[in-house]
Amino acid sequence: MFIQIAQLFLSLTILVTLHEFGHFWFAKKFKCKVEKFYLFFDFLFPFANMLNFAILKKKIGDTEYGIGWFPFGGYVQIAGMVDEQMDKSIINSPPQPWELRSKPAWQRLLVMLGGILVNLILGVFIFWMVYLVWGKESLPMTNLKYGLAVDSTAYNMGLRNGDYITSLDGKPVKDVRRVPVEIIMNGIQNIEGVHADGKKFSVPVTDDNRSLILKRFKKSEFVTPRFKAKVDSVDRTTFAATAKIQKDDRIISINSVAVPYFDEMKTQLLLNKGKIVDITILRGKNNDTVHTKCQVGTDGVIGFKPTATEEFNSIHYSYNFFQAFKEGVKDGMEQIVMQAKQFVVIFTVKDAYQQVGGFATMVKQMDTSWNWKAFWMFTGFLSLALAFMNFLPIPMLDGGYIMFILWEMITGKKVSDKVVYYANNVGLFIVLGLMIFANTDWLRN
Repeated sequence: MFIQIAQLFLSLTILVTLHEFGHFWFAKKFKCKVEKFYLFFDFLFPFANMLNFAILKKKIGDTEYGIGWFPFGGYVQIAGMVDEQMDKSIINSPPQPWELRSKPAWQRLLVMLGGILVNLILGVFIFWMVYLVWGKESLPMTNLKYGLAVDSTAYNMGLRNGDYITSLDGKPVKDVRRVPVEIIMNGIQNIEGVHADGKKFSVPVTDDNRSLILKRFKKSEFVTPRFKAKVDSVDRTTFAATAKIQKDDRIISINSVAVPYFDEMKTQLLLNKGKIVDITILRGKNNDTVHTKCQVGTDGVIGFKPTATEEFNSIHYSYNFFQAFKEGVKDGMEQIVMQAKQFVVIFTVKDAYQQVGGFATMVKQMDTSWNWKAFWMFTGFLSLALAFMNFLPIPMLDGGYIMFILWEMITGKKVSDKVVYYANNVGLFIVLGLMIFANTDWLRN
C-alpha cells in the first residue's frame, strides 16, 4: 500500500507542478505579476486565511516560490485574478497594468488555457516516450489458449467460461482487456463469439447490463483470460502458509472437485467460505500428488498469489522514434474522447455516478511494486484526464474562467470582477461537493 501511495503522490506532484507552470509561463510572457507559485497549499484549503504557513519558501523577484503544508493540489497566484485565495478586495479596486484583468482577452485566455495545454502535451509526450522505451502490448482473443473466464454478470447475460468473444456489434475485438470498456463507453448492443463447444452466440446487451458491469468494475472483471494456475508466492501469515502450500504448487482439486482452471478454483473456495477444505496439489518436477487441509477465509481466499502457467501470447509492438510519436498522439486523443464518453456515461447509464471514485480508487490502480512503465502510463492517462476535467465550464476551474473570457470575446462585453468572484464562490462549493462525493465511494460500495 505504501508503494502505491508513493507512486500516486509522485504522479500528482509532477502533474500539479507542470499544470501550474503552464499558467505561470503565459502569465510571465504577458508581463503579469505572479505573486506566488506553490506546490500544495500554504493554507487550509479552501479557507484562505486559516493556518497560513509554508514548509519551504523563497522569494525570487516578484514571485514567492514554495511548498505548502496542505498536500492537496497547488496554485499560482496571479495579480488581478480571483483564485483560490478568494481575495474580495479585487472587486473594489481598478485594474492595474501588471494585473491579469487588465490584459487583452486573448492573453487572459492563453493564461487560463496554459495548464490544460501542458496537461495535453505532457500526456501525449509520456505515451510517446513509454512506447519508444517499452513498446506496447496487445492481447488478441485468438491468442487465448483456454478462452475467457467470466464473472457472475457475464454469466447471467449468457456468456460461459471458455468462451471466445470475436466481435462487439460486428467490430472485431482487438484486445481482450478492452471488452468491458467498449461495452460501457460505446453503448455496445450485441456481443458475438463462440462457445467452448464451437457453437456461435450473440448475446444482447441492455442498459441494465451496462449498469451492472460498471457497478461491479471495482470488485470483479467482466471477462478475463482463462488459465491454469500455479502458486507464485505465499504470504507467511495466511491459511495457505499454514497448510504448507508452496511456490510452484498447482492446485488440481478442492474437496475432490476438479479445478483445472484458476477461475474454477476461486469458485470452489467461495462456495466454502469459512470452512476447512481438502486440497490436492501437484508438486515438483515429477508432479508428486500432495494432499493437505486448509482453512478458507470468510472472503473466500486462502492467501497466495497465482501465476499463469500458460502464456497468453501477448503481441509486443516495438516502435522507432516517429512511430512511437504517432502512436502516442493516437492514444492520447483516444483518451480524451474516452474521458468525454465517460462523462456522458455518468448521466446516461443507470447508477453510473455511484461508481465515481477518488484518491483511494486511484491508489488501488497503482502497481503494488514500483513499476516504471505502469507508473508513467498511469501518469499520462491522469494528465489527459486532468486536462479534460479542468476544461469543464465550472466556475473556479480553468474552464470556468475560459467560459467567461469566451463570452467576452463573442459578445464584446466583459464579465465584471464581481460576477466572477461570486460565481467562483458557487463553483468552489460545487468542486468541494464533487470531491467529497468522489472520495466517499467506499461508503457507497
